Formats: sequence, structure tokens, C-alpha cells
Amino acid sequence: MISAPLYRDFLQIVSTRLPSLPDKPEETPDRIIHALWLKAAGVSVSVEHAGELALPALDRSAVAKLRDLVARRLAGVPISYLTGRQRFMGLELQADPGALIPRKETELLCRSAIDVLRRMASRKENLTIVDVCTGSGNLAVALAHYVSNARVFASDLSPEAVEVARRNVRYLELDKRVEIRAGDLFAPFEDPFFHGNVDLITCNPPYISSGKLEAMPEEILKHEPRLAFDGGPFGIHVLNRFIQDAPRFLRRGGWAVFEVGLGQGRAIFQRLAGDDRFRKIIPIQDSSGRVRGIMASR
Repeated sequence: MISAPLYRDFLQIVSTRLPSLPDKPEETPDRIIHALWLKAAGVSVSVEHAGELALPALDRSAVAKLRDLVARRLAGVPISYLTGRQRFMGLELQADPGALIPRKETELLCRSAIDVLRRMASRKENLTIVDVCTGSGNLAVALAHYVSNARVFASDLSPEAVEVARRNVRYLELDKRVEIRAGDLFAPFEDPFFHGNVDLITCNPPYISSGKLEAMPEEILKHEPRLAFDGGPFGIHVLNRFIQDAPRFLRRGGWAVFEVGLGQGRAIFQRLAGDDRFRKIIPIQDSSGRVRGIMASR
């Protein structure tokens, strides 16, 4: 049996001393203690999966490990980096400081992309997908996992993120259908095979303006890769490049599905509406009606 007083003590500490982050709603105090307790016992799981598991008894050595893990969490180290796991679209992914921790809000983008692909799959035997700014590879592996006839090619500028993404591909045994390349946006795909032949392009780009980075929570700024957040002076540098280049790779009828920052949706939507290279444009809204992504067909 677990020690109930020990659990309550740690829960009280985390509940009173650890601020919650709105972009990580799954990280409740109870789930955090569950995940760190299991990690101390030698089991690496995400905070979401941890809440589904029974907690084992801890010996004295494991209790010491738990105290250290809780201390590091209170010092600002993200829970996903402590456990080495993050759940995304129901999949347990490996997490590492070399790549951005996947957020719940990006699941909106992923679900929209899956819906598009499933409609395409009814008419097309094999689907080609490109995912740029792939980070940990969360979108790439989720799309391949949920759409069985999809072949996914993904890229990231960061060598560290590329390595994390490749580990996730191997971890989920998707090596035969997901390939991770190193390079800036579409540079790794400048090949006739991709030009005008891609069914779907996804992107979760950096979209925070450089001037606002210092105002971000220290947990994010000090531990997650800055490259994954910095979108340039106005936050749309990478978005602009993505919108400019994506049509060259999309087949007619193909879709670009990408995330935008809060407050950026309307301007990006209007820009696409005035671009005759795109035929149909659909906003992706969260439960509060805020635009968090955009779908645009070639």
C-alpha cells in the first residue's frame, strides 16, 4: 500500500506552491504527484496516463527520488521533462528539452487535419503529408497513427528536435511511414517528388513576437527551446514564409493546416482570402470561439 500521509504532504506542497499554466490544463496537482510518484518507482508516464494507474509503495530510496523530483518541479522544470513523457492525441510520446512540449491546443489542429485526411482517403489510395516545424514529431506521428494510408515527411530546423522526433517515430514503431528530415521549413523537400504532389501540409510554427518572449512564464522561457516560440518582431515571420511557400508543394485540392497565435487569426485569414492560390479557407476555433488555426485548400 502507498503511504497516504506522504501522498497528502506532497499534494499539499504542489497545490500551494506551484502555479498553474493555462496552456497545460492537464497538469493538475494530483496528476503531477501521480506522475512523479511513478517516476520515482521507475515508471515513466505522462501526467494524463499517470492518473489512470495505481500507485505502488515506495521504499526509502524511491521516496528520496520523489522528494528530488518534486523539488525540481517546484524549481520550474516541466513535468514532461522530468517524466520523459507527454500525451498527445492519446499517444504517449517521449519528451526531451530538445523539443517543445506538445500542447492540448495543438490537438485542435491535429483533429482538423485527420478529418481532412480521412475524407481524402475515401478517394485516394495513398496520401502524402508534409509536417514542417515538427518539434517532437507529435503531429507527424499522430497523423500516421490515425490515418493508415498516410506517408508522412517531417522537418525541423533544430538538430535536437529532429533527434527527439526520430526517437518518437521509433518509439511508436512508425519507421516505415514517417521520415524526419533536418532543415528549415520546406528546404528538405525541394525535390520534384514533393512539388505539387502533397495532399496535406501541417505546421505548428513559432508565433510569439520576440518582444513578448521575456514576459512568458519562466518555466517555459528557461526550459523549453526558444527557437520553438520566437516568431520574429511581429510573431508572424515563420507564418509568412509558410504561407508563401506551401502552395508550391500542395497538389490541387490539397490542404495546408496550421496553427496561429491568439489574436493573429483574423489578419492571417484575410491575407489568405486575398491570395488566389488558395481556394477555400476555414478557421479552426477553440471552445471559446477563438481562432487557433487555419485550413486552406489549394
